[in-house]
Parts: sequence; structure tokens; C-alpha cells
Amino acid sequence: MDVHMNELLQATIDEGGSDLHIRAYMPPELRVHGELCPLSDEALTEEDAYNLVREISTDEQMEEVEKNGGADFALAHPDGTRFRVSVFKERKRYGAVLRQIPSTLLTLEQIGIPPTVKELLFKPRGLILVTGPTGSGKSTTLASMLNVINHERGVHIITIEDPIEFYHTSAKSLITQREVGDDVPSFAEAIRRALRQDPDVILVGEMRDLETIAAAITAAETGHLVFGTLHTTGAAETIDRIVDAFPTNQQEQVRTQLAAGLQAVISQILLPKLDANGEVHGRVAAFEIMTSTDAIRSRIRDNKTNMIKSDLQTGAKFGMMTLDASLTNLYKEGLISYEELITKSQDPDSVVAKLKEEMA
Repeated sequence: MDVHMNELLQATIDEGGSDLHIRAYMPPELRVHGELCPLSDEALTEEDAYNLVREISTDEQMEEVEKNGGADFALAHPDGTRFRVSVFKERKRYGAVLRQIPSTLLTLEQIGIPPTVKELLFKPRGLILVTGPTGSGKSTTLASMLNVINHERGVHIITIEDPIEFYHTSAKSLITQREVGDDVPSFAEAIRRALRQDPDVILVGEMRDLETIAAAITAAETGHLVFGTLHTTGAAETIDRIVDAFPTNQQEQVRTQLAAGLQAVISQILLPKLDANGEVHGRVAAFEIMTSTDAIRSRIRDNKTNMIKSDLQTGAKFGMMTLDASLTNLYKEGLISYEELITKSQDPDSVVAKLKEEMA
């Protein structure tokens, strides 16, 4: 199959694809509106897949694939569109997934984040976590939050990413963007060094290990506003995940630190978005939002995270929202299907009962 990566990237851009999949013995596939679809009837050979991967990878990146089984990096198309690339080996063959990074930053309103979340961006210190499964739009949400700070506050923002996805231009704020691997060896090391660089706001692209989590919590404690991401769903699960990352003899202290420093947990999932004709067109985010209140702080401190859900249900005046309430609102607005509402809700029975009650 005579095909070059630039042509495939152009097709991804033209079709509005979020991801491009390259695999031997399969045609190139695009994820559009959440569904995978082939770009051709013809499958790639092992040689085709290798050549496509080789086109976009440096010698060092190919060495990393050989040594570690994969390499992650960012790539720019000639028109300026950027992609996050993951090259890997499967069954001794080469493959890649390229995720298109949106070139224009959305506003918080366009993403669908409630106005109360914007107030959090003006906090002088604390930890704000954006969580959700892979591909749920966490990077986009964080980039939009930083964009607000960049244009409305005169502060020093340091981002630590692997790889850098959105390039920010300093506006009212000064922005320093550091890439793990190229600029600094690890997330934890980057946070430690950041504390000596007069930061006000620190973005930790991924809190993936104990050292990074501990460094992020310390940074939030010492008077910085820290943003981080975790692959968890829901506030209670996120808090439990952080605490469980620590040895048992440190967990009580971590709960106390989180109770004092955690400002908010924003969990999100992406769903197929319906247009006015009921056809899928794009995707829309549903959110669970927990903000820190006296009640929430005591739940964290006393290891009663299982009670957080009821606080979310009654915490609307504090800007809180359950995932089910967010899904129900999207359904009522005609933006998601009934099937998505039921399959993605945490308590489908009570969602259905509430809808029937409202219609009665």
C-alpha cells in the first residue's frame, strides 16, 4: 500500500478524527465521534506499518521502542496541527496511535464546565485534580483552565508534561513549559526543581507514581496552586487512589494533607453528541464536580469517602454536581441519547425514576 504519514494526518484533520491507528494487517483507522472507521479497504503490510512509523520517529525514538517497547512524543503536521504520538510494538510488529491535539483552545463555557469552577482558578494555593479515563478530554480542560489564568492573572505558570500538548504563549502571566525526557528527567524531579523557580501555578501532566503524588501534595501545601490528572472516575475513588498509593503508616497523614489542601476534583467522561436531527456529531463532556467544604474535608480526614456522594447530591450551592445530574441535563438538552444516559450513569434506576417523576 503506497501511503505516507502526511497524507494520513491530512485525512485525520479533514475528517475531524481524534485518533489515527496504524497497525500491520489492518487498514489505517480513524476514530471519529468516538467510533473507529477504516480509511481504506486495503490493509497495511508489516513493512508499510514500519515505514509509516519510521517516517515520524527519530533514531533515538526508534531505539526507545526497541529497548522499552514504546515511545511517546509530539509531532507537528506542516499546517501546524499537533499530534500526540505513541509508537509501540505488538507481536513483534510496529504500530502507532496518533491523537490530534485541538489547535484552538475552548472556553470553559464551550467545554460545559459550570461557572463556579472558574472561581477555583483564582485560589492562591491548593490542589485541583482533573480526572477521567484516557481520552476523556482532561488535557483540553486543563489547557483551557490555564488559558484563563494566563489571560486574567499576572502569575508564573510552570507546566510539566509528557509530551507537551498545547503550546501556550505568555499573556498576562509568564508560562514555562517543561517536557519530561527532554527538559527534565521525571515529573517528581520537575516539581522539586519548579519550587525553586518562583512558581505560582504548577501543572503536573500526570500523577502516575508515589513520588510525583507526594511532590504535588507538598507543592500545594507550600503555597502554590497545583493542577494534576489521574485516570480515576469520581471524587471518592480519586481520593482513595491517592491515599492508597502511600504506605499504610503514612496514609493518615496524607488524608490530613488532602483534607487541608484539596480544592476540587473534576471528573469527566466524553460521550457521542447528538445534533438537532438526532445524528451523532462530535462529542460532549459530562462532569462530576466536588469542591472542598467543611463536610468534605471531614469525610477525607475521617476516611469516610463513601459518604462523599451524598455531599455531592446536596452540594449544588457550593458548585458541586454528580455525574448522573450532569448526564440527565445533557439528555434533557437533547445532546445525548437515552442509551448513553442509562449506560453511563452510576445509578440508572434512580435516574429513570427521577425522569418519570418530572414527566408525571
